[in-house]
Amino acid sequence: MKSKILVFIQFLAIILMLLPLFPTVSYKLFALPILVIGLGVGLLAILKHPINNFNIRPDIKENCLLMTDGIYAYMRHPMYFSVIVSMLGVLLLKFSLLELIFYVILVLNMLVKMFYEESLWHCEGQEYKEYAKNTKRLIPYIF
Repeated sequence: MKSKILVFIQFLAIILMLLPLFPTVSYKLFALPILVIGLGVGLLAILKHPINNFNIRPDIKENCLLMTDGIYAYMRHPMYFSVIVSMLGVLLLKFSLLELIFYVILVLNMLVKMFYEESLWHCEGQEYKEYAKNTKRLIPYIF
């Protein structure tokens, strides 16, 4: 149930950010490169994953493979990175105080989701623990 709630909050925040609900200011010069970086990392992560291994919920699927190469050699959660960075680009494309609030909710939700998923992976065995020692969560070499 926790996984479903986290995914619901994630998509609700994204939808609210994408809807034209209020007047905004656009910072396209900054927004577009950030959006491209976020989408690019997400694409690299998707291309690395076998289709039956992908799960939008933080639950660990049965017979799930731990991805440790490609973009996953540099960050443990490239899809979370992709969502956070892409939506930062959206925030800059149509900036307003309400958009910023939705973005903060989204980032906090993604962090809770990420830590919850990691707690599940740690229960799966030693392989993830070793992988976690050698890679950062979201920002290579930093966090």
